[in-house]
Amino acid sequence: MSRPTGEPGGSHGKVINLESRRPRRDGPGRIVRIAPENDGLRTLYSNDNHPDRCTALDIVGWALHESGDVCALVPWLKDVVPAPQLADPLNGHCEGYWDPYASRLLQSAPPHKVAELTAARDFFGTAANDHRVVVQSIPDSPGTHAVMSTDGFRSVQLLEVVGWQLRGDGRVLAMLADEAHVIDTPVLATDECLYPAQEHRAFRYFFQHSVANQIKRREPEALACLAMLAGGGRGQES
Repeated sequence: MSRPTGEPGGSHGKVINLESRRPRRDGPGRIVRIAPENDGLRTLYSNDNHPDRCTALDIVGWALHESGDVCALVPWLKDVVPAPQLADPLNGHCEGYWDPYASRLLQSAPPHKVAELTAARDFFGTAANDHRVVVQSIPDSPGTHAVMSTDGFRSVQLLEVVGWQLRGDGRVLAMLADEAHVIDTPVLATDECLYPAQEHRAFRYFFQHSVANQIKRREPEALACLAMLAGGGRGQES
């Protein structure tokens, strides 16, 4: 196995498919608590197009489900999803978590995050299953961007995600700043000027920090990726 894309060092062993080791169940239920990722851990992702290579994806935080399962949250196309649910037409899937500082592979969520989330649930309890209830707000640490467009991708705007909001129904929403209503700076994850990206008509996709900045620099490969997504976006809008 080649080392994860963009990370120094190598792995100490073969990447293990989490799904092959995890008992099957009827889904983990809604998300009840979230916690930010502050130590640089990343999700490893692979697909059939590049079976010998894993890509390291930024983690925005960790999620505790009703079932007790804990997994990473990753911005993925038009939503933020639990890492084990990563999927694409090329049979893409999560292969585990990468600790770049110790050059080690984790087959499941790190114990300190499991302890943090379960302790928080035990202390604060579980919110009602209501989409109007704001359970938590956490800042975005990896520099996630939202792609916004109102004209079928003839023009696009890249907006930095300020933070992530957990609602009572288990949805995790990316919060963007409405510049017309910003009063204080820096804008914080709990500011009233924020609005959910996924609920805005102009929202199209999420991009990781590195890809968003490649687009800003108009690098050909990143622009080609954007053009490919734009083709799919037009098809969905027509």
